[in-house]
Amino acid sequence: MMSETPTAVSAVTASAEGQIAAVTAVDIAAATEQAHVLAKALPFLRRYAGATVVVKYGGHAMGEEHLAKQFGSDIALLKQVGINPVVVHGGGPQINMMLKRLAIQSTFIDGLRVTDAAMVEVVEMVLAGTVNKYVAGLITQAGALAVGVCGKDGGMIRARKLQRSTLDPDSRIERVLDLGFVGEPVAVDARVIHALTGGGLVPVIAPVGIGADGQTYNINADTVAAAVAGALNATRLLMLTDVAGVLDRDKSLIASLSLAQVEQRITDGTITGGMIPKVQNCVEAVRQGVKGAVILDGRVPHACLLELFTEAGPGTLIKR
Repeated sequence: MMSETPTAVSAVTASAEGQIAAVTAVDIAAATEQAHVLAKALPFLRRYAGATVVVKYGGHAMGEEHLAKQFGSDIALLKQVGINPVVVHGGGPQINMMLKRLAIQSTFIDGLRVTDAAMVEVVEMVLAGTVNKYVAGLITQAGALAVGVCGKDGGMIRARKLQRSTLDPDSRIERVLDLGFVGEPVAVDARVIHALTGGGLVPVIAPVGIGADGQTYNINADTVAAAVAGALNATRLLMLTDVAGVLDRDKSLIASLSLAQVEQRITDGTITGGMIPKVQNCVEAVRQGVKGAVILDGRVPHACLLELFTEAGPGTLIKR
């Protein structure tokens, strides 16, 4: 067996050293980029230090596993850098799946699920049980301690029956709609939330409220998030949806809107359909003291971080 010549050994050594140098250069470049990102984020970290941020979570982002894990990591990160995140979640698709398994038919009026006595039990089971613990688990697995609660716990969300009416286009007679046990918030007692955030925990709230007579009410998650944000005087309300935000007539994203501009865009038909109640919830939150409410696409990776820690967030900001 012939031994390697000094020239061959030198060539191998030089090649290995070159590869190490290349890897080191790549590592340094990646580390430098990370350092730039952190440096740019510093002013925003200072801005939101100690602030309360309410996040409404739901839609397709909740159903896709990789996005769900990213969401959990993002909320954990917010907690770890000194922000107090409070999560309010929906669960419409999960409710639909359970109702289908139980062979219970759903009826919707103006986008709201008509909820009878049998259905409200299923809604509470899914929202305050399965979905609530799933979302809390995502955040806990990512490194922050999350606790799942619903609006009934500690009388947190006092509710009443939601009253809706419709106008018959022919007779012009107003007809009252009975949505069953669908409710709206009357008051939010924030003591449970303060107790959790003060103890270093992340509250995860299911949108189920309780009436004065002890009746359980199914409440729209956007409405609960707005009410909770107002009660907490939150710095930001982040409404994660399945669209980019509020779009103009050319389908381009509107970066920001004042309260007056929201009303104008609804009147002139720019804001239509399901976006109207979303922006109205944001407007109500701002009127209650929230410094700004943002509608953004929860399907965008790290949407919450992009909104809070970059100059031009990906959504539509509504503020005074």
